[in-house]
Amino acid sequence: MIKLLVIGNLGKDCSVNNVNGKSVINFNVAHTEKFKDSSGTQHEKTTWVECAYWTDRTSIAPYLKKGTQVYVEGTPEARAYQTQDGKQGVALTLRIINVQLLGTRNNADGNTGAEQAMPMSNSYTAPVQNQGSARSISSHTDITAPVDDLPF
Repeated sequence: MIKLLVIGNLGKDCSVNNVNGKSVINFNVAHTEKFKDSSGTQHEKTTWVECAYWTDRTSIAPYLKKGTQVYVEGTPEARAYQTQDGKQGVALTLRIINVQLLGTRNNADGNTGAEQAMPMSNSYTAPVQNQGSARSISSHTDITAPVDDLPF
């Protein structure tokens, strides 16, 4: 199996389609690399990856907006095509296994829009089990003094 990992920004909003009773989310990701050639001139090279995410979990679709930075991984496929002017082209497509939202680009007013794009919980309390004579801590707000009977 060949796996491809890409971090980049969405080029446009995703589209959700239904094909033969299955849901597919289609979007494209641009990854831009900056490099200098042998003469020291700065260049940019952008690689576009067309993505197809076959899933019943389409609740991520509203967050896949133009400019959103994502991490995607999946199995790649290259396909050749002919452009309108008769030239040969190659497209890189990716059948997505995993997609993660990383952030958004800054808006014109300087805000990232992350508060609207990716709601997150600010707190997480891990469950703590009582183990015999060891102290148990019920929540992170109960800690007022150091616990002396830690196993390390």
